[in-house]
Amino acid sequence: MADKPLLHEKLTTGAELLGGSDFYQKNIPDCIASNLNPNFQLRPYQFEAFGRFKYYMESYHSRPNNAPTQALYHMATGSGKTLIMAGLMLYLYEQGYRNFLFFVNSTNIINKTRDNFLNAIASKYLFSETVQINNHQIRIKEVDNFQAANPDDINIVFSTIQGLHTRLNTPQENSITYDDFESEKIVLISDEAHHINAETRKTKDINQAELFDLNSWESTVNKIFNANNQNILLEFTATADLTNEQIIEKYRDKIIFDYPLKSFRMDGYSKEVKVLQSDIQPIDRALQALLLSQFRRKIFEKHGWMIKPVILFKSKTIKDSNAFFDEFMTKIKGLKESDLAKIQSNPNLDSNLEKVFYYFQSNQITLENLALELQEEFAENKCISVNSKDESEQKQIAVNTLEDSDNEYRAIFAVDKLNEGWDVLNLFDIVRLYDTRDAKKGKPGKTTLAEAQLIGRGARYCPFRLENDQPLYQRKYDILNDEKEHDLKLCEELYYHSAYNPRYIQELHTALEEIGIKAKTSLECKLFLKPGFKDKSFYKAGIIFKNERIKYAREDVLGLNASFIETIHKTPLLSGYSQSLTVFEDEKQKQANKKQKDYFIKSFGSSVIIKALSKFPEYQFSSLKRFFPHLKSLSEFIESDSYLGKIRIEVEGSEIVVNNLTQDNKLDCVVRLLDKLSSQLQAEKIDYKGTKEFKPFMVKDTFTDKTLNIVNDGNSDQEFGIAQGETTNQDLYMDLSAKDWFVFNENYGTSEEKYLVKYIDKVITQLQQKYSEVYLLRNERHFKLFNFDDGRVFEPDFVLFLIKDDISPVMHYQVFIEPKGSHLIKQDEWKHNFLMQLKAEHKIEQLWKDRNYIVWGMPFYNETDTKPEFEKEFSVLL
Repeated sequence: MADKPLLHEKLTTGAELLGGSDFYQKNIPDCIASNLNPNFQLRPYQFEAFGRFKYYMESYHSRPNNAPTQALYHMATGSGKTLIMAGLMLYLYEQGYRNFLFFVNSTNIINKTRDNFLNAIASKYLFSETVQINNHQIRIKEVDNFQAANPDDINIVFSTIQGLHTRLNTPQENSITYDDFESEKIVLISDEAHHINAETRKTKDINQAELFDLNSWESTVNKIFNANNQNILLEFTATADLTNEQIIEKYRDKIIFDYPLKSFRMDGYSKEVKVLQSDIQPIDRALQALLLSQFRRKIFEKHGWMIKPVILFKSKTIKDSNAFFDEFMTKIKGLKESDLAKIQSNPNLDSNLEKVFYYFQSNQITLENLALELQEEFAENKCISVNSKDESEQKQIAVNTLEDSDNEYRAIFAVDKLNEGWDVLNLFDIVRLYDTRDAKKGKPGKTTLAEAQLIGRGARYCPFRLENDQPLYQRKYDILNDEKEHDLKLCEELYYHSAYNPRYIQELHTALEEIGIKAKTSLECKLFLKPGFKDKSFYKAGIIFKNERIKYAREDVLGLNASFIETIHKTPLLSGYSQSLTVFEDEKQKQANKKQKDYFIKSFGSSVIIKALSKFPEYQFSSLKRFFPHLKSLSEFIESDSYLGKIRIEVEGSEIVVNNLTQDNKLDCVVRLLDKLSSQLQAEKIDYKGTKEFKPFMVKDTFTDKTLNIVNDGNSDQEFGIAQGETTNQDLYMDLSAKDWFVFNENYGTSEEKYLVKYIDKVITQLQQKYSEVYLLRNERHFKLFNFDDGRVFEPDFVLFLIKDDISPVMHYQVFIEPKGSHLIKQDEWKHNFLMQLKAEHKIEQLWKDRNYIVWGMPFYNETDTKPEFEKEFSVLL
């Protein structure tokens, strides 16, 4: 059984057969994207999560029939599980579900989720301003039970697991009962779902009283789930114990999507985690965190972002936490210049703290003024303790809205009330105020694992960007150009401050690797241009051409897509035909006599079309103008041949119905046509385009020395991060130090990138016979290009410069090359298409009489799959 694949693995394999690794991402229900809050831009893995569920529900051949459906989403903390819940509720409403039961083990999470689902003015409200499904506006309401719920609404019951068990087994008036689940199909949504698996994972670590309670809760959930064979149970957790054989067997055919913390971090959606251990008193450790926090605030403000960094002070017990709170406030109120000078004078001070002090000094902020600043920023009214049950209930909203502009809290003091369900993006420092270990036989204990999970929760990325073409929710400074980026790198890191305890730190690193928030291998590699290249005139005066991304105003759109206008859109009508058959007798079934007839929808009259248009918010005139900037009126949209005026539908039904359409028939036909058109308009919606005009930039300004921060978890290409002159793979090894045509000191790229360099080395003699100068430069985020069609950012791995000076004018070729792993060729097909467009479609204003510049793109380079195609195109250069 251990070798039998899990459901998510089967779906991943199936995607390749269905149309490529991005099959699910391309097939999400329209009702999801159009009804979620547009402020939460969907990420690729979230598209994947939705598309998988749609395929599983509608097409997956092994989904159980005549039985309830159960699916588990195993997704990293911070990856947007609640947003996935909201999107699935919209999809399931469209599939006929109206009643949703949300349950979790914590009241705090209930309150936070209720706000996210119901409070339209909350900063984390998940739905769009208006929710519209199948042309009807939908309300989202909280109810106590489902018996009197409105069948047109999304009805949600919120409950803790414990409360649900109590309410169902000791029913009260107007409360939810087992009867609610027998006559109605229900969607059960379980957050932090690992808490309901007590029966599955009976272990020695659970005492008998806890086991009895947990068994009761799991039994209650199972009883609800099995009450109706159309029920659906959606489970969400970041911490399913997939090493437990019982858990694996229970969920083998139920884990629909697995997106662990490791993937989340590798995709750049988390902060990087740094552990700063200091052999100093806890209060001095706290002051170090304050200095880093205030530095980050200054850096954010310098770049125009009003982001307030937050610190968590974590104690072992509530008594310790309260005592440290008092000590901290006493220290802050009496903070002096000498306290900060003591930290600065430490001969073993961490290099980042040295940079912090240097920054304050170079910006004329004296230690005296800094002390006054910290007294103001961390005054008692800006610190919050969340320890006792009553206290944390009252303050839960505050700690869940720490990013809001009107929330001034800078420091949180806690023991473990924030271990689950805490959503915070602007946490940058966690200070561990105790120095204990609980490892057994070299393995991290429960406390250390819980600390690692807290770090994972705090490592959610705090969104910011300096340029519009940078991703908002992903790290941008893993590769560093200059001191400015070093400063910003600190704003992409979470610091965990602990006592100096090497054995504990080793155990913590092991725990962090286990949960995936820390890479097993982390390297800092220096990349620099060879001195000989910097002496060349090409470096000093050479040019690289790049295009730009521009806002697409759709000025070239003068009407509907011609293919949509020219298509005859088939619209079947209900015929009213019926026929009775005798069971067990072989009667010949008669076919209904159906007729087809074409109509221009304009012939139905403007009143019918206007009524149909009014059912879709996207057909309001203000919305239509965004798609069609030249449109002058709604009448033009209805009458003009460039819009609806020439659109025909083929109506199919009984002859009498087809020839005598009622107003309702006409309205139904137009609504269906407009719904189809709406999907096409959304698919064609493009915010940006890449210019075909390429502009010149200096090579010396574009290509600079860098520091590469390279992580490898063992799942990445094993060559990534290894210098080509140090690899043990003899097929890839090459000493680049004497290769003048390779202008950087080393190549730390993947195996395919190293194969490409080997290929260029093989043909370098031919190139140098034809061209006077040949330079291959690896693009370590030195420059970006933008896809012509939609403005997507593309950073080709290499650019090859070729100069031919034995003709007039001198020819300068700039050739973009992208080595690509086999598993990514299909997924990144748009990049290949863009490269193939470059030669014919790029435009350069040739301002030089003595030289011409040409931009070229090559097919993907892959040593086994695409090399013949690459060599054929490359031979033109030879």
